[in-house]
Amino acid sequence: MKRIPILATVVVAAAIALMIGLGIWQLQRAQWKAGLLASYAAAQHQPPIAWPVVPSPKNPPLFRRSSAFCLQVTGWRSVSGRNLQQTPGWSHIASCRSGGGEGPGFQAVMGWSTEPADPAWTGGMVEGVIAPDSQSIIRLVATNPAPGLVPSAPPSLEDIPNNHMAYAVQWFLFALIAAIIYVLALRRRNRDGGPANIAP
Repeated sequence: MKRIPILATVVVAAAIALMIGLGIWQLQRAQWKAGLLASYAAAQHQPPIAWPVVPSPKNPPLFRRSSAFCLQVTGWRSVSGRNLQQTPGWSHIASCRSGGGEGPGFQAVMGWSTEPADPAWTGGMVEGVIAPDSQSIIRLVATNPAPGLVPSAPPSLEDIPNNHMAYAVQWFLFALIAAIIYVLALRRRNRDGGPANIAP
């Protein structure tokens, strides 16, 4: 009977345990994401809410209908986007001042066009749907676009990544492959001749 290399076995076992732990964590994340998507789906049918001046980054009210008044447009940015017909182009996002002084402000997607040039809209009431925003946590996608623009596509649940289950399967496969490779390596070591086991 051949001696099993203790250190190598401990290292491989620890690596396999880590992979299994990561797989279990991804399963938990998948369950959490499923609940989150269900809440977002329900949010689309709930009554409008007041615009959240200071949204929580951990629990933003995505997909809820809301409204805010843009006192003044302080800047524009154009990002790649789609219209209601899913035609690619530019979505125009206004940085709005909404209070006295600088005010808390908010971001409003005021519509879509085929050109990145800023529209002439200078402010007013914005009604729409709350969507995620990479710079300000949330933004308001206007239902009624600014003059010269057409409505941008509203936020979609399909845009939220939900690949935790695939990651879980991946980690479990890594653990299985590592175990198989190590067992094969031990068999080859024993076949080729390794140090004999010293009986107590």
